Amino acid sequence: MALTLPRSLVLIGLMGAGKTAIGRRLATRFGLPFVDADHEIEKAAGLTIEDIFDTYGEPAFRDVERRVIARILEGGVQVVSTGGGAYMDMDTRATIAERGISLWLRASLDLLVTRTGRRGNRPLLKRGNRREILQDLMDKRYPVYARADLTVDSRDGPPDETVEAAITALAGFLERDADDGDG
Repeated sequence: MALTLPRSLVLIGLMGAGKTAIGRRLATRFGLPFVDADHEIEKAAGLTIEDIFDTYGEPAFRDVERRVIARILEGGVQVVSTGGGAYMDMDTRATIAERGISLWLRASLDLLVTRTGRRGNRPLLKRGNRREILQDLMDKRYPVYARADLTVDSRDGPPDETVEAAITALAGFLERDADDGDG
């Protein structure tokens, strides 16, 4: 089945959900560019995300993030991975809804704890117990993430399993979207 995306696919979810790994694979499958919003933020700021948080604070980071994501989504159709907090911003959510298809990579707490333990550069996790922080983020963010166009569970197996689930969900979404446009 050959799918063509009518607008950018934007992956949302908590850190460790696999947005970058799955996003890269989806971009390859669709023959589209892949853009990591966090990487673009670092290029635009000339600082790491951790340094932006440490030097200017989270509100300044979120402002830069909002502007960079809006700029990314002004480009052609692509696959974009966003930082975990990006979708929490009302303006960013509106931009994604207008210019993209949002796909929430939902992950269990145990999976997130395991995956985030592999990297030490996550500013929000440096403030205490990783499991408790992630649970708190899930409690706050999952109800907002649930507004995404699509939800796919991030699996603790080969990434291609999650990629296939995402493609299946996208196919159904695009079919429904096309049906809605015909009426």
